[in-house]
Amino acid sequence: MKKNETFSFGRNWQNFLKHHDQDRVKIAESSLSEFMNVRDLSGKSFLDVGCGSGLFSYAAVNLGASRVVSFDIDPFSVECCRYMHGIAGRPSHWQIYEGSILDKSFIAGLGTFDAVYSWGVLHHTCNMWDALENAAGLVSPGGYLYIAIYNRILGRDGSTSWIHPFWLKIKRAYNSYPRLGAYVLEPLALSGYIAMLIARRKNPVTHIKNYKSHRGMSWRTDATDWLGGYPYEFATVEEVFKFLKERFPVFNLVNIRVTSGRGLNWYLFENAHDIDQG
Repeated sequence: MKKNETFSFGRNWQNFLKHHDQDRVKIAESSLSEFMNVRDLSGKSFLDVGCGSGLFSYAAVNLGASRVVSFDIDPFSVECCRYMHGIAGRPSHWQIYEGSILDKSFIAGLGTFDAVYSWGVLHHTCNMWDALENAAGLVSPGGYLYIAIYNRILGRDGSTSWIHPFWLKIKRAYNSYPRLGAYVLEPLALSGYIAMLIARRKNPVTHIKNYKSHRGMSWRTDATDWLGGYPYEFATVEEVFKFLKERFPVFNLVNIRVTSGRGLNWYLFENAHDIDQG
């Protein structure tokens, strides 16, 4: 699928950056350091695969990363990242590119990194498994792969739940008919989400107000991302483990956050290759 036929996350991130503040940056920094169990990234190189808003690249710079490389296939996301680069004072050790994780010639020129970060990106590439393999191949010995991938929900018989084909239809409709998406599907989806919060006895006003505590993100931006995010793939925890273990036997899981629903599973793998042995 060509990039101009897909939902533009970058246009959505441009709206998000209108409400950018330092609180969001600090929350993003905490999201990185806490899940990776590090105080900072001093002396470490950091690759942001599918940089989106550029918020987490900016956070990596603030955490002391010695080199930050950000790239995205969406030119509007690249613009967003360059905007954040400007806010950061245009540091020379932060480079930004337009490119795809599926483009082997492009990624071959990037080198390897102490931390490869790709949160909620690989499952939107139209070839999630190749994207995951390519991203993992960019991790230096002793480095980390920090990813988040949509969870595959299984039915009682072990097959994929009906919920995934349902959302695939909604996402296709959202992308195929922009007016329908903006004026019908978005209001319905947002109303449904609020109804779900109420059913779970959560205050929707409080939830939305405090949403930026979740990685510094915006509830409204994330909701639009969910609807528009297509292509759309997913995997069970076991599928991700098996895939990486077969291709990268030296990778060890060091942290995980698992959802029971259709949301994201977070993974942190370490490339345990013995540096001394090359």
